[in-house]
Amino acid sequence: MDQRTLTGGCQCGAVRFVLDAPPDNVHVCHCRMCQKAVGGPFAVICPVAKSAFHVARGEIAWFASSDVARRGFCRDCGTPLIFDYPHDPGIGVMAGSFDRPDLVPPVVQYGVESRVPWYGHLPDLPGDQPTYSEDPDGMLPRIQASNHQHPDHDTDVWPPKA
Repeated sequence: MDQRTLTGGCQCGAVRFVLDAPPDNVHVCHCRMCQKAVGGPFAVICPVAKSAFHVARGEIAWFASSDVARRGFCRDCGTPLIFDYPHDPGIGVMAGSFDRPDLVPPVVQYGVESRVPWYGHLPDLPGDQPTYSEDPDGMLPRIQASNHQHPDHDTDVWPPKA
């Protein structure tokens, strides 16, 4: 775990956060609730003390996913950001929302009863092609020219002024 200050936020930049301490027990969760919350086959959750998590810009919206837990997200772009038991002193930050998700590697897996059967075969798939390495329609330049996604670093103002 890198000891630098960790920052992150949502896809559109409306919500930004900073951590004063590194996460502990970063984990992959395969449970069905996490699958639905992130729209993927698993979530990677980075637990940290609530006292070490600070919203630097915007406001997190909440969905009560059960009677004991809630999910925090950006109300503008929908990016999943947080898993929270309101009574607990810790909060789980979604790894993909960090500017540097490579600095929060998982150390354990939970919810394996719901793990999709093909998960273990991911390393066997071809994976040496960069994004849009085959781009006959020229999508990558068009995407890059019209990208509305917040960059992976803090900004003073977002969106940028025209």
